[in-house]
Amino acid sequence: MTAVRRSDATRAAILRAAQVRFAEDGYQRATIRAIAADAAIDPSMVMRYYGSKERLFAAAVDIDLRMPDLAGVSRDEIGATLVRHWVRRWEDDPTGDVLLTLLRSAATDDTVAERVRTVFLEQILPIVRGMSGGDEREAAERAGLLATQMLGLAMCRHILRIPPVAAMSTERVVERIGATAQRYLVGTL
Repeated sequence: MTAVRRSDATRAAILRAAQVRFAEDGYQRATIRAIAADAAIDPSMVMRYYGSKERLFAAAVDIDLRMPDLAGVSRDEIGATLVRHWVRRWEDDPTGDVLLTLLRSAATDDTVAERVRTVFLEQILPIVRGMSGGDEREAAERAGLLATQMLGLAMCRHILRIPPVAAMSTERVVERIGATAQRYLVGTL
């Protein structure tokens, strides 16, 4: 194996270990030593490849929400389409664990909260901006309200596991939350 391939394999092992450790322990409690032990390498290698715990965390939770293209979606179905997309991301996609890791840690750590804000600004706000007719303040408000629903849903369904919400089928969640998301996106505020 060449040095480049070995380097890539080491970097990938560190990243996988970090994703698991951050998901299990949160940002604050996860340590470079524990991540290195999980990856079966020396802690100095973690620092060599990532430089700091903060940069390792940023790499471990680098998330692309893969927001759906709404151009072909009926205006009446936009809320349901986005809710369905998010629920499937949390439940059927391996990156759902990364999203939940961010949510668990954001309430207690400013670094993580900043990462959530960045995802919001870079991936959710542009979609809403496209629907708001160019009013930047209104787009930001609508996107923020949409985020309250999606993050609240994830918290209640997957972290707190509130029984009625956790037990709902995906389609039931889409039916119930989609109407609220629809209003936040294109309805009267």
